[in-house]
Amino acid sequence: MNIPFTTEAFMGIMRAYNLAVWPAQIAAYLLGGTALFLTFRRPHSDRVVTCILAGMWLMNGAGYHLGFFTRINPAAYGFGVLFIIQGIWFLWEGLWRRNLFFGRGVDGYSVTGWVMIFYAMVLYPLLGVLSGHCYPFSPMFGLAPCPTMIFTFGLLLQSRDGLPLRLTALPFLWSIIGSFAALKWGIYEDFGLLAAGLAGGILLVYQKRRDRGDVPKKSMVAQGL
Repeated sequence: MNIPFTTEAFMGIMRAYNLAVWPAQIAAYLLGGTALFLTFRRPHSDRVVTCILAGMWLMNGAGYHLGFFTRINPAAYGFGVLFIIQGIWFLWEGLWRRNLFFGRGVDGYSVTGWVMIFYAMVLYPLLGVLSGHCYPFSPMFGLAPCPTMIFTFGLLLQSRDGLPLRLTALPFLWSIIGSFAALKWGIYEDFGLLAAGLAGGILLVYQKRRDRGDVPKKSMVAQGL
């Protein structure tokens, strides 16, 4: 993939974005923690969790992509629009159609999701520091696409009652696109993005098939073994 900007330009945009939106980084962690807490507060918290997830996507689309990333990458206009559409889509499915339900209990899916969430909120920034990508040059949880994407897959793996698989198409696509940053710029924490996209996509598809009865419910994969 031909990337039309340098590592220095990317880091400069990340710095400008982080400084411009401060203290939104703190708010993102508070909202992320609230979403996790509310996954245990069924049945009236699903819409709140949906709004938090959708808000992160809208911020990534309008704030990061359209507001800053377009300065060095014309493709960011398209990315920004797609992220905004995804955020609205979450709201449509979760608020209007009532198709998003969280809090599936403890099983292989949810445990894998918790690992992804921990990676996005804790390990991702720590690995960034070890790699020399300290704030304000580092992609921040809830505000930058890659950690937000890992969190999205983690949260969707907490879903129950027939998650619409169409909601996972763009997150999966970005997990492929975004992972090129790890190869191009040495952002080693983004290798977790590719792992989350592949593992999350496979598990969510398998979960959907299992819910429809296409696979045995007691198979080893369904149990997360």
